[in-house]
Amino acid sequence: MTGTVRLIDDDDDLRAVLEQTLTLAGIAVEAFSDARSALAGFDADYAGIVLSDVRMPGMDGLQLFSHLRGMDPDLPVILLTGHGDVAMAVAALQQGAYDFLTKPVGADRLAASCRRALSARALVLENRRLVRRAGEDAARVAPPLMGDSAAMIHLRDGLDRVAEAESDALITGPSGSGKSLVARAIHRLGPRRGRGLVVLDCATVDEAGFDALLSGTETPRGPRRPGLLEQAHRGVLCLEDAPALPPHLQARLLSLVEAGEYWPAGAAAPRPLALQMLATAQDDPQGRMHPGLYFRLARARLSVPSLSARRDDIPALFRHFLQAAADRLSRQVPPLTDLVLARLAAHGWPGNLRELQAFAEGHVLGLSPIGPAGDGPNRPPLSDLVAAYEAGLIRDALREAQGNATGAMAALNVPRKTFYDKLTRHGIRPADFRRRDMRRSPDPDDPS
Repeated sequence: MTGTVRLIDDDDDLRAVLEQTLTLAGIAVEAFSDARSALAGFDADYAGIVLSDVRMPGMDGLQLFSHLRGMDPDLPVILLTGHGDVAMAVAALQQGAYDFLTKPVGADRLAASCRRALSARALVLENRRLVRRAGEDAARVAPPLMGDSAAMIHLRDGLDRVAEAESDALITGPSGSGKSLVARAIHRLGPRRGRGLVVLDCATVDEAGFDALLSGTETPRGPRRPGLLEQAHRGVLCLEDAPALPPHLQARLLSLVEAGEYWPAGAAAPRPLALQMLATAQDDPQGRMHPGLYFRLARARLSVPSLSARRDDIPALFRHFLQAAADRLSRQVPPLTDLVLARLAAHGWPGNLRELQAFAEGHVLGLSPIGPAGDGPNRPPLSDLVAAYEAGLIRDALREAQGNATGAMAALNVPRKTFYDKLTRHGIRPADFRRRDMRRSPDPDDPS
């Protein structure tokens, strides 16, 4: 058992008994006779919990709880009460106190409550550590969500709004497009970034153990396992592949979230529950989800585009994945040959970001489908190379002209009909290359 119990009680005899009981249970204790001395050296990352009597001279236990809650709302505080203080302790529990124990308290009950609280505290501190590390790694996560296509600009705008408003949201998009990246970005950018992002893979849920998964488990021997709701409280819960969760289990989860409270395993009273809920799905899941949960999530809908819908982003994404793979594998970044560039432009990328990342890693290892020297059965034919080169020139011209079709035609020196035939053949839209502040003034020579 890690962590320390900071024990506060003005009764010297009772304090000594409590300290001995916890020490014999293998729990480290710091004992204090008054609340103000217990606050010395206290900080928001204190690796432990507080066990305090309610009635004490000077600052009493409720005042101490209020002060500690202002310093760190996630710090578990257990209150020791007499029989006459139970109503007051229940009120404190509703305000966020972790537990209350009525004196005289049995040794097993005391140790069990402290172990649960220490376990919850360790989880909070671990989440904070991971969030700090995620902030340091944010530069590696952000690039796959970059891009100048209209779809990506719209996605990032919506992502920022969902994060700021702490809104529930439904994230849809094809497999491998980056839905989980969007969920992580919402968590990282929102006010709940100091709390955990808890992911439930709905396709792997065991119906028989669903309640235990949500509320945790407690056994006579061994550490208590907190449930997903305890981990996600005041944070973000992400339902991966939400339609895979049976509708009656969706209804069970929704009822707990809307009630705003739940019963953790082994708790003496319900705990408050407040979380932001995100869900991912490959397409509109309305017919496959519980209506209540679907419409709660569909308050905000974010659509993640496929790679084929953001082809201009592919070269930069590929370079990012190349560099990441080279760093991880301790290898040099290989050169981008004409054949590699042609494959990037000509391939459909049905596996989206996952397939592009796999291609990058294979290229770093010299095991890509076209081979290190451009040989192999998947070498692009000449027609694909020419088409990819032509499409690249058109995109470059439109980018330089900021989406103005007339300017791109002049730069390429091609007739209007030929230019639009090629746009249709390559699936290129001039509007995708315009700056956001220019999109209200369309090019008069552009019918798109």
